Amino acid sequence: MTGEDPGPLVRLFGLTGGRARPPGEAFNLVAIVTTVAIPFEQPDLTPEYLAILATCRRPTPVADVAAQLRLPINIIRVILGDLRREGLVSIERPQPAAQAIDERIYREVLHALRSL
Repeated sequence: MTGEDPGPLVRLFGLTGGRARPPGEAFNLVAIVTTVAIPFEQPDLTPEYLAILATCRRPTPVADVAAQLRLPINIIRVILGDLRREGLVSIERPQPAAQAIDERIYREVLHALRSL
């Protein structure tokens, strides 16, 4: 041992227990994460897990969670997978743009075009 600080990589490795892939179904960077529940007693949750639960009280993309916590995306994915497995967050694929536009908007656009 040289006595040098091993740096943040050792700590990040410890956060995930050495895992590189999230448990369960895969999700991408634009998937939307929402906190479903915050456990009353939180003895097993690290500060990073609690920070994600706080950040995702409002629906938040996976990439934004990583940016806000300043953690690598692979670490965030593993933690999110753990939180999802425990039923504390939901992770939803975003709707394609064509499905996100509601019929009412189409009617308003059509009405506006006709009024021209």
